[in-house]
Order: sequence, then C-alpha cells, then structure tokens
Amino acid sequence: MKVALVGFGKMGKEILFALNERGDEAARIIDPYIEDGRVTDRVLDASILSECDAVIDFSSPSSAFDNVLMYSKLSIPAVIGTTGWLDRLDELKGLVDCESARVMVSGNYSIGVLLYLRIARRAAELVGKSGLYDAAIKEIHHREKKDSPSGTALMVADAIIEGMGKKEILIGNSSGKIGKDQLQIISERVGYENGLHEVRFDSFADTITLTHHARNRRGFAIGAVEAAHYILSSHKSGFLTMDDYIEDKFGGII
Repeated sequence: MKVALVGFGKMGKEILFALNERGDEAARIIDPYIEDGRVTDRVLDASILSECDAVIDFSSPSSAFDNVLMYSKLSIPAVIGTTGWLDRLDELKGLVDCESARVMVSGNYSIGVLLYLRIARRAAELVGKSGLYDAAIKEIHHREKKDSPSGTALMVADAIIEGMGKKEILIGNSSGKIGKDQLQIISERVGYENGLHEVRFDSFADTITLTHHARNRRGFAIGAVEAAHYILSSHKSGFLTMDDYIEDKFGGII
C-alpha cells in the first residue's frame, strides 16, 4: 500500500514507523512546517494524491476540513486522525456526495481504546439499570496537546450517555451544582503523558472505575494503518468510523 502521509509531527513519525513495519510505503509525506528531510511536499494537492492508494491525515484542525473535502471529492480512501474540527462534519457531508466518499473519521484509532469504548458502553448500561450510580470522565494528556477535552474523551462520553441515558456533557468545572443528567469531563494537561482516560461510576456504597492508559503512540499508529487497509479492502463507502471496523472484525462478540 502506498500512502500519502499528511502531517509529520509526533504521530506522523509513528505512523511512518508502523507503515514500514508492515511493509507499506509512505510515497509522499506532506507538511508545511516540519523541517525533516523525509518530508517530500509542503502543499497538498490532487496530483500528489494520484500517486497513492490512500491518505492518512494527522495534520491540524485548521487544515483538516479543507483536506477532507478534497479527499471526499477525489474519492480517495482517507483515514483522518485530526481532532478539534469534528463539529463541522455535518457541514462537510452537505458539500460532497457521501456515497462516493471513502473517508474514515475517528477521534482515536487505538484498537485498545475501541475495545475500551465498547466495555464502557456495556458497563454504563449495567450501572444505569441499577439506578445507583453517577458517572464522570477524567482524561490526562501531555502539555502540547491542542484540543481539550480529547477526542477520545468525547467518544467515551457518547458511550456513557448512550448506556446510562444522560443527556448533556459538562466540560470542565461547574460554577454550581452538577445536574443529574449532566456528565462531567475533566481534562488535565501535564508533562509528557501519552493519554489516560478514566470512567468513574460512583454510588453511596462503592466506586467502579474503568481505565485505559496508553504507554506510547504506537497503538494509535498501528490502528490508523489497519484502518487504511480496511477501507481499501472494504466495499463500504461514505463517512465511516472505527465502529465499522470493529463490527466487521469482532461481529457480535462485543
């Protein structure tokens, strides 16, 4: 598989390693800012993409919308790992033929995180039926992370809301009491933490916690490469998520 790798920051470099490890090729590496001899292009355009089988994009929120619009119109398989722009996804879908697009969009490509989301959703269903527990989410990342809360924390929140029937996400601290239907997300940015996500179910009698702790970025990179292979081999089109991958991979197991 020949890939156009868009964005060559820390994640881009991990993805390059994962591609090489699998025997794939980063045919073009595009980044307007990074000074690295492996960067082949500063500007993304259609002629560059024509040389590649797929795109893996971990660029920046400011460029993601226009990039994905281009991939969608060209119908090139694309894996999008950039977060901080997904509130415009519905707008994007209105500008392209969704049936011809072949785009995977996810806030996290780690297979471990995806399994964690399924576990969290099922746990939320169980504690929700008990009627005894409240829930909250905490996430910790390194100081340089650009978005807060993380895209993964929002995915976890969606899973908890679906399972427990809560209705509203509260980001950060509240100036007063937290409503019964609110699900709070607390974010910390410190040092070099690769990523920790914790769901806390709390009752008057006990506490249940579910934690996913990423040791490094390798799992995210491997998952992104796996997603690119999945789109190329799948007959599905449109705007896909890693739920499509999980359903095909694990079926009714989870």
